[in-house]
Amino acid sequence: MNIDEILDLLDDALEDAWTLPLSGGRRVVDIEKIRELTDDIRLNLPTEIRQAKAIVSDRADIVATAKKEAAAIIKRAEDKARSIVAQDDLVKAAQKKAGEILSQAQMQAREMKQASTEFADNVMKSTEQFLIAQMDEVKSARARLHGREVKKR
Repeated sequence: MNIDEILDLLDDALEDAWTLPLSGGRRVVDIEKIRELTDDIRLNLPTEIRQAKAIVSDRADIVATAKKEAAAIIKRAEDKARSIVAQDDLVKAAQKKAGEILSQAQMQAREMKQASTEFADNVMKSTEQFLIAQMDEVKSARARLHGREVKKR
């Protein structure tokens, strides 16, 4: 069961609780059921956090891969430039071509790094929003459990 399902069960338990007459809306809840659900939340929350850490780890892998590819592109460009320069009668043309290849490789490397950083940032932003929403649900459930009015963000 994921946290959303557990929170739904917690909400159902609160809705199904008996209302005490003349108590201002206070309810009698099954403490064991509520404790069981909060324990389930505690057990499942680390899973959600591990998933968020995995996404952060994936970001590092994406950036590392982009750097490796950029280094390979730059190495190929440098190798090609050395090969062209070896030909005496084409030295000037070779230097120009090598500069273009190197510039293109560096531009591609920057673009790949920027794209991977944006992708990782979007994934982390989505995860952050998810975790904030989950935390709001937990806070809301606790507030309802204690009979307090819930403030929405």
